[in-house]
Amino acid sequence: MQTWLKGPFGGADSPLVAVLDRRRRPFGETFRLRRYHGARNHGSCEKAYMRVLGIESSCDETGVAIYDTRDGLLGQALFSQVDMHARYGGVVPELASRDHVQRVLPLIRQVLAEANTSPEQLDGIAYTAGPGLAGALLVGAGVARALAFGWGIPAVEVHHMEGHLLAPLLEANPPAFPFVALLVSGGHTLLLDAQDLGEYRILGESVDDAAGEAFDKAAKMMGLGYPGGPRIAALAEKGTAGRFRFPRPMTDRPGLDMSFSGLKTFTLNTINDLGGKDVLTEQDQADIALAFEDAAVDTLVIKCRRAVEQTGHKQLVMAGGVSANRSLRARLAEQMKKRGVDVFYPAPQYCTDNGAMIAFAGALRLQAGEQADLPIKVRARWPLTELAAL
Repeated sequence: MQTWLKGPFGGADSPLVAVLDRRRRPFGETFRLRRYHGARNHGSCEKAYMRVLGIESSCDETGVAIYDTRDGLLGQALFSQVDMHARYGGVVPELASRDHVQRVLPLIRQVLAEANTSPEQLDGIAYTAGPGLAGALLVGAGVARALAFGWGIPAVEVHHMEGHLLAPLLEANPPAFPFVALLVSGGHTLLLDAQDLGEYRILGESVDDAAGEAFDKAAKMMGLGYPGGPRIAALAEKGTAGRFRFPRPMTDRPGLDMSFSGLKTFTLNTINDLGGKDVLTEQDQADIALAFEDAAVDTLVIKCRRAVEQTGHKQLVMAGGVSANRSLRARLAEQMKKRGVDVFYPAPQYCTDNGAMIAFAGALRLQAGEQADLPIKVRARWPLTELAAL
């Protein structure tokens, strides 16, 4: 089955293949308790479409978007708390939650206006229910459920990492299931065998720090501030290749699990060998940044190469904040091309947390008939493999 999309993510003739399975039902059957508009119920699942408001509040960014399964992304807004948390060297959960409270309703009003959409035109609300910071998640969940109840439309819980996983499907040339997925961010690093929507098998994951977390901590050791990933990437472009060589953890043994804590230790030892961070020159910082980035990127590329060889899939999806790293994109594309594997990833603005990916993932699950239960629940930890297959 194909769902045809128009708008900024595909054009009128761009198919999104195998996203929704043939078990979808017409909206009149799926949402017996909701208020829906007859004009949007076309009588068959192939023609039916939804307009969904998405809310992302899992960490330090408040994201809101409206996605229409026929017309694409209609509007979005994002507020980043990076400047607020930078002075503390990392995310402060209580401050993050309080800021979400202040931002989410103004952003919703802004997006509704941008999308020229009234609440009566919405068919559902999707919100991030986990994993993430519990307090931050509760803000988005509480607002989403209250609005859904007041507007008489269904709400659906979205797994934050499934939102990232599906973000590349928003692009003009989306992948089709099955594929290997590398999800790499500040909180998670894992390789998946994605057979279909909700059918995910973990092939490997980090046994300690996530890759993005290691970038942030290495940057902090060098006194570069928060967030560290973009700062290390920028410095690495000025680095001298070969001055330092960092280890590639867990690549000298079989398997797809990863480790990045050793890179932090090696970074700290290198800094101390040079006399400490206070005496590092800008060139020292650049050379260390390049060596660190090379080691992290090589580790991820080696594991991805093994994953596609193990599964036999000819498509690789990469998503999450670290997937915006240009060195990682270039080396992964080079290695996968040699093996006849196509690589897909979202546009840079959709690599980090955003409302568009939540609205999109939620629309797919709402169309498949999924709705949130009455109790409002969030999960700070939520294994991706626990999601229901659709």
